[in-house]
Amino acid sequence: MIINKKLKVYVAMSGGVDSSVSAALLKKAGFDVVGVYMKQWSPKVLGSVCIWKQDRQDAMAVCAKLGISFLTWDYSKEYEKQVGKYMIDSYKKGITPNPDVMCNKVIKFGLFYDKAIKMGADFVATGHYARTSLAKSNFSARHGLSAGHPRARKIYLARSDKLLKAVDQNKDQTYFLYTLKKEQLSKIIFPVGGLEKSEVRKLAKKFGLENAEKKDSQGVCFIGPLNMKNFLKSYIKPKKGNIVLIKNNSCHPRESGDPVIGTHDGVYYYTIGQRHGLDIKDGHGPYFVVRKDIKKNIIYVGSEKDLLCKKAKVIDISWINKPKSFPFLLDVKIRYRTKSQKANLFKNGNLIFTKPQRAVTEGQSAVFYRGNEVLGGGVIK
Repeated sequence: MIINKKLKVYVAMSGGVDSSVSAALLKKAGFDVVGVYMKQWSPKVLGSVCIWKQDRQDAMAVCAKLGISFLTWDYSKEYEKQVGKYMIDSYKKGITPNPDVMCNKVIKFGLFYDKAIKMGADFVATGHYARTSLAKSNFSARHGLSAGHPRARKIYLARSDKLLKAVDQNKDQTYFLYTLKKEQLSKIIFPVGGLEKSEVRKLAKKFGLENAEKKDSQGVCFIGPLNMKNFLKSYIKPKKGNIVLIKNNSCHPRESGDPVIGTHDGVYYYTIGQRHGLDIKDGHGPYFVVRKDIKKNIIYVGSEKDLLCKKAKVIDISWINKPKSFPFLLDVKIRYRTKSQKANLFKNGNLIFTKPQRAVTEGQSAVFYRGNEVLGGGVIK
């Protein structure tokens, strides 16, 4: 009989400081840690840009420093077929997708999670800024685990059934995690979710990690930084069309009779609320994209007030903790970098905001909160 057997955790290693510190904290806490780098899709249209190689090297260096196992799992084809294709097809339909949500759903908490558990992991961990409702039990003491943090913030391990916002509200990433299944939460650890970003940097230095000062990743999750319009032109041919000025609210713009004030090179390349990149030289404005007609290849523009809308339809809703009755008053985020707003959600997916919201965009996620708890979310139709 094996006594005090170490619990095994597979950590998704991106090469960045957050996942690196996550691995270090778990190692310090007494886990048997395995670092896993997931190879991403490298589209040929990006030419020699191949950031995954450096990221993998950084992740491998961290694992060597910590003395933990390192694995590379090639998910490049899955990224291309299930995330990349979804993103490109969405733009072809004229909607603005959220590939980071799909990355988490299909890759990190789909393929990676399933394979790790199948290979014997007791838990999986990522560097996301999020928390779960881990019960404050004596679990760690029973397994001989240390606190793993200089301020004695324990990594509690117990049955968790809630997804919560991170302590660092500016870095909170729960917006991208609403598709997590409730039954997965008890096997997921977010080690940096209870820390401020500045604390994570300090810990990286304390652990002697070479990537302590590495900049946070930007751009699309599976590619990295890129010019989205130039990228899309490789998959969607440019097609000249008219820019039409509307004079009423964007929820119900007129179909005809409004003046043409410019041209564009393809309705697919523009998103609701966009201001820059419009070929309008009438000396007025500023103008914002308020609506797109895919079939007619027309972009409708208007003023800031034309972007305001009080209702939306949400489809493909995924629940972590579903309300018992509807309509239900909740907090909702319709974009990552926005504050939560009050809205009533109806059983059929209709969402009525208490105050008009700016640039409600088809294809983006509407994520539902009750205070710091993530209830679920869906896609704006």
